[in-house]
Amino acid sequence: MKKAIVIGGTGMVGVQLINLLTENQAFSEIVSLVRRASGIVHPKLNEHIIDFEKPEEWINFVVGDVLFSALGTTLAQAKTKAEQYKVDFEYQFAVAEIAASNGVSSYVLVSAAGADSKSAVFYSQMKGKLDDAVMSLPFESVSILRPGQLDGNRSEKRRTEKIALSLVYGLNKLGILRKYRPIQAVDVAKAMIAASTKSVSGTYTLYEVHELTRI
Repeated sequence: MKKAIVIGGTGMVGVQLINLLTENQAFSEIVSLVRRASGIVHPKLNEHIIDFEKPEEWINFVVGDVLFSALGTTLAQAKTKAEQYKVDFEYQFAVAEIAASNGVSSYVLVSAAGADSKSAVFYSQMKGKLDDAVMSLPFESVSILRPGQLDGNRSEKRRTEKIALSLVYGLNKLGILRKYRPIQAVDVAKAMIAASTKSVSGTYTLYEVHELTRI
């Protein structure tokens, strides 16, 4: 029986992940670190509302077997690239670094299709930098998932996102942008759990979008 630590548990993937973990018999406890309450209640779940900029207040919560990282925001929500970078890179890396030093053995990260630290595109470069950075941490195993655009139910309405999804689906039918094809959030959550069970000590595994439903 494993203990899971989750960050990003109020997002589209994170909510699905928490729900799946509560049903998974391999996990006996779930510690979720969030910036706002998720509304999920379960005997397995210990949710802590935290300030990611005050690690001294939550460092002792980051203890367990697997760290699942599904934290992220959009530029529209963050307002500036600096604020988005803070959430998508700085907060995630800080938790990963603490988890590694606390002896957490396995790390599963949701990145993004096209992530590349050398990309000229801000978002792709940011995601790629995080992918590269976590590889230097002393986890026994690291699994990085690179999904395309996420599809599924959100707690808030995002009109622009819906339009973008429709556009990508249309282009995909023409054989265009297949690398970025949308994927259901629940399928990403399932892939995260599957990756954690398949991880082998001493390995770094990268899963591209076309592999996520086959893990």
